Amino acid sequence: MENEPVTDRRAGSATDRVYNFSPGPAVLPVEVLERARDEMLALPGVGISVLEISHRSPAFDRILEETLLGLRQLLGISDDYEVLLMQGGASLQFSMVPMNLLRGRNAAADYIVTGTWGQTGAKEARREGRVHVAWDGGATGYDRLPAVGEIQISEHPEYVHVTSNETIQGVQWKHDPDGGTAPLVCDCSSDFMSRPIDVPKYGLIYACAQKNAGIAGVTVVVIRKDLLERSRDDLPTMLDYRTYAKNGSRPNTPPVFAVYVLGLVCRWLQDSMGGLAAMNRHNMAKAKLLYDVIDASGGFYAGHARPECRSDMNVTFRLPDETLEKAFIKAAAERHLVDLKGHRSVGGIRASIYNAMPLAGVETLRDTMLDFQRTKRG
Repeated sequence: MENEPVTDRRAGSATDRVYNFSPGPAVLPVEVLERARDEMLALPGVGISVLEISHRSPAFDRILEETLLGLRQLLGISDDYEVLLMQGGASLQFSMVPMNLLRGRNAAADYIVTGTWGQTGAKEARREGRVHVAWDGGATGYDRLPAVGEIQISEHPEYVHVTSNETIQGVQWKHDPDGGTAPLVCDCSSDFMSRPIDVPKYGLIYACAQKNAGIAGVTVVVIRKDLLERSRDDLPTMLDYRTYAKNGSRPNTPPVFAVYVLGLVCRWLQDSMGGLAAMNRHNMAKAKLLYDVIDASGGFYAGHARPECRSDMNVTFRLPDETLEKAFIKAAAERHLVDLKGHRSVGGIRASIYNAMPLAGVETLRDTMLDFQRTKRG
């Protein structure tokens, strides 16, 4: 499999790659990087670089069409939904969702807050209308998801918003939340295309690409067509979902290269990884390697998330003190494992093991954890 252990570490060569545990922009499949490299100077049959082509050209027509088709096939998206490719990341969607679905309406929007990004989304929604927090895990440091019966949905909310995976705290929904009769809106930026999604359960799904799906610059929005009717005419043109639906995601110049890479990742997931169900099994196996070490460490490694809520994408844990955490990060770097420092709001260690992180990288991190514990405990 691509991204296997590197042995030749000549500076500047393809084998000079470290294992990149960054939460995003994140590791990309070597197969995708090699394809982009080979086509960088000139797209086959086109004669110019993908960085130069017009967004109205036949070449980009094909790229856009193949990318959208790849997304629909991987996720099983029916014709009841529009698939929009936008810019601004999930952070812009924190505002666009309530601008299009909440502005000027009578009822509240419900937010199930399971971490930093859900909290941020709710804050932005309050600028457009009433927000009801149906559940908030802040009392325990966002280390878990709501238990059965804890979510308090308001009366006839305009929509119910969830974050499928919180990158900072490392908690992840293992099933599709129940929004009742209201449209369910999901920020699935950090586990998008890492596992199957039951799309018909959702009214709107959005995700930035730079975790599992590609590079920064493009954001995917999957929206049920009937929800487009909620958008008001007083919205700025470029903040109206209808603008993108009517113009085939090209109301202005889109992020051409980011769309191209997204298409390559879709092809890699289908052809090389065998689809999202197979990708999910691979991701769970990778995560288990690290959680097994945490659970067997006798408290030397302490996971932030409760076991039943642990993320397969972002493994977060602490060591007994910050001095040991700094020493661990240094020891990991000596083994070419980088970007393991936890978010400043949580601290500790965060290993982001997205789709393209190879098994060998996770095995190297596991071995580093075991060796470090033995060394420090004597």
